[in-house]
Amino acid sequence: MDKPSADIIVKNCSELLTMAGGGGKPKKGTMLNNVGMIRRGAVGISDGVITWVGREDDIGSSVKKSRRTRVVDAEGGVVMPGFVDPHTHIVFAGSRENEWLDRLAGKSYLSILKAGGGIISTVKATRKAKKQDLIRKGLGYLRMMLDFGTTTIEAKSGYGLTLKDEIKILECIKELNSIQPVDVVPTFLGAHALPPEFERKEDYVKLVADTMVPEIARRGLASYCDVFCERGAFSAAEAKRILEAGVAHGLKPKIHTNQFNDIGGTEVAAKIHPESIDHLDVISKKCLDDVATAGSVAVLLPGAAFFLDGGIYPDAKAMIAAGVPLALGTDFNPGTSFCYSMQFILSLACIKLGLSVEQALNCATINAAHAIGMGGVVGSLDVGKQADIIIMDLGSYKLIPYSIAGNNVNTVIKKGFIHKVKDPHKADWTE
Repeated sequence: MDKPSADIIVKNCSELLTMAGGGGKPKKGTMLNNVGMIRRGAVGISDGVITWVGREDDIGSSVKKSRRTRVVDAEGGVVMPGFVDPHTHIVFAGSRENEWLDRLAGKSYLSILKAGGGIISTVKATRKAKKQDLIRKGLGYLRMMLDFGTTTIEAKSGYGLTLKDEIKILECIKELNSIQPVDVVPTFLGAHALPPEFERKEDYVKLVADTMVPEIARRGLASYCDVFCERGAFSAAEAKRILEAGVAHGLKPKIHTNQFNDIGGTEVAAKIHPESIDHLDVISKKCLDDVATAGSVAVLLPGAAFFLDGGIYPDAKAMIAAGVPLALGTDFNPGTSFCYSMQFILSLACIKLGLSVEQALNCATINAAHAIGMGGVVGSLDVGKQADIIIMDLGSYKLIPYSIAGNNVNTVIKKGFIHKVKDPHKADWTE
């Protein structure tokens, strides 16, 4: 049998975390404790794809090299898959720091939303923004995400709330996916909030379900259809109608629910079986049973609770005990989680959700990939998957969440191309 070839070899890893072992499905229960670690491991890459994973001592007998093979020295660092962020809102205009100050002064998120702030303030700014400006701003956020080790994300619309503006946002997401290295999976979130020009919510729900969904699906602009099921946003019945319309037109379902209140969103999920159920900060035993029945990945977003200061954190341990597969995301957005660092989310997951380091790492890689339909492509270092790899200036993976709010990533490899190299012994960076 021929040896696999490699045009890049990553070696000298103190710990190689493969995140393998899920059997092609999201990890749950005790499987979350396994990070697939190989001490003194190495990875072979050819044409942007992983061709070999194993012990460094076995490279010579297992991998075919040539004079052009490039060796990347991890210098004793931790090597692992790039982070996958399964919940972001990267295309928007304006900022909402004043609302953040209002919340620090005691106002609630829902009271700000009811007064015309919150999502609606971003909607007004985004509607006015030119497409090229939205792309330029989104590109900046994606560059920062890549610097912090995120190599794949999901991106939602939802700051347009008209057919024209939702299409504009989704076209921006499509272009962003094509002009920079981070993979961007598009989600239509027309049911994010009731736009100010509508007095009757049923009229807007009809527009989303009967006009927006079919047109966006026809244009091929989204993989998923999502709904914000919450008081002040959309009811369980409204969410069900919109998600069923999405399914009828080939858009896979997702749902934001139970962030602040339980209004029946998990019951909808148990019937619709979305790819992911996101937030779940407020969850009863009945809701937990619904989530388990849905068979979805629960995407937990501790950055939002942290940013809202006083928000409720989801009961991750209860979900794991119930056999629910978990993922972690930033919920990057201008109002409730202005955070693009999955490294910081790992710290919050350990400190606030009580996850072990191993659980959190699986949730931020392979399970996050499954939450956006990318589990067969990214999220673990398996032969045949994309070579999306990060190297950290750390001798142990346990230091990743321990090092709060820092950036320990010195090298990012995306599809076999080296995008970022930082020499920790020098002050300058090279790209």
